[in-house]
Amino acid sequence: MIKRRLLLVSPLAKAGPDAVRAQANPKVWRVGFLGVRQEPALQAAFARGMRELGYADGRNLLIEARSADGRPERLAGPADELVRLGVDAIVTAGAVATAAAQRATSTIAIVMGASSDPVGSGLVKSLAQPGGNTTGMSTMRTDTSPKLLELLRSAVPGLSRVAVMANPASGSSSHAVTNLRSAATQLRMTIQAVDVRSPVEIEPAFSTMSDGKAGALVVMRDGLLLQHQARIAELAIKHRLPTISDNREYVDAGTLMSYGPNLNDQFRRVATHVDKIFKGAKPGDLPVEQPTTFECVINLKAAKALGLKIPKSLLLLADE
Repeated sequence: MIKRRLLLVSPLAKAGPDAVRAQANPKVWRVGFLGVRQEPALQAAFARGMRELGYADGRNLLIEARSADGRPERLAGPADELVRLGVDAIVTAGAVATAAAQRATSTIAIVMGASSDPVGSGLVKSLAQPGGNTTGMSTMRTDTSPKLLELLRSAVPGLSRVAVMANPASGSSSHAVTNLRSAATQLRMTIQAVDVRSPVEIEPAFSTMSDGKAGALVVMRDGLLLQHQARIAELAIKHRLPTISDNREYVDAGTLMSYGPNLNDQFRRVATHVDKIFKGAKPGDLPVEQPTTFECVINLKAAKALGLKIPKSLLLLADE
């Protein structure tokens, strides 16, 4: 009997030793992660999104996280460092970080994880055609901010005057405050804008609100204010000001409510942009996406401290 052997030759073997080595040593993509402060939860959400697309940190992906340790004026250093490292893309947490990355490079792709008004703040030309080297996600804060007033009115019967705490140095705050004023007019409410440019201005700001007879407070998204969320929450309870923002971190710190995009979901979806760029897409041609998931969170402990009884209709709207 003649014995025959069947020899199976893999395509890689036919392609030669270079292809075999490439398969054994896949390209390691390097992504910079830049924020005013360290953002472990958002970075983890981004890494999860990359894993879902076939990227494993340490195998074919390396995430280089850099921050300014809560000092936005120091972002230039971390941004420049990421450029020197030669990363393939920079994911940014917040408009200030995006602007810093844009000043550092005009060639490396920048993907915004959360920017409230990227067009109004000049980060991109338009949502459909951002242009340049930047794309990513918008949080739509200036479009959803009027909803904050509606929720406050539901929680605080007879509310007529609302203070708005904002950092005028934030590029999109003025747009958001303008939208709030417009919404307040429709709701027959009055807006009291209170500017905070540094941490030492936070406590005096609450005195100004109390003197102005504000019945509630809206905190605008800003890296400086977010760094002091616990202090803001403490003072809000002390001055008996029901407080809402578009970031649930304030609720976790002790304020009454939040309503806004789910940021973990946003940063998970950022991975899709990064993957497309790695596959050859130009960031300026990728439309800036808007959030698909919003969440309303209510702090019942804060409500009790403020002497508020949250109506059932509002509780039914809450995700948590």
